[in-house]
Amino acid sequence: MKVIPIDFRAGSPIYIQIVEQIRQQVASGELKPDDQLPTVRQLASELRVNFNTIARAYRILDEAGLISTQQGRGTYILEGATPEVSRSIKVQSLQEMASAFIVEAKQLGFSLEEILQEITKANNENVIAEETNN
Repeated sequence: MKVIPIDFRAGSPIYIQIVEQIRQQVASGELKPDDQLPTVRQLASELRVNFNTIARAYRILDEAGLISTQQGRGTYILEGATPEVSRSIKVQSLQEMASAFIVEAKQLGFSLEEILQEITKANNENVIAEETNN
């Protein structure tokens, strides 16, 4: 598991940031079924946050069916993430990224029309760059 970046100044709670980072690592295939996660105390120490914050994030992931915590054994990524579950995780991450982007852009004073224009422009530039590289 790669380091989980935490933004203490972000608008979202730390436990949500941890949940999202782990979800993204599962969705990208970086974390695979049966991979062991750090203990609550280990991760709390690494991230310098209260262990209850990590416990809350792990509880949410457990309830979502992404991880399983077994007393005395540890916390593991669950097997059987069907393509539908993987897709759902990816879509949820995309929705959260898009929402955060729109909120930030609006705070800078951009209208939704301006935001969509820039997204379209950036997409077109990426398509052209990809075609050039192929």
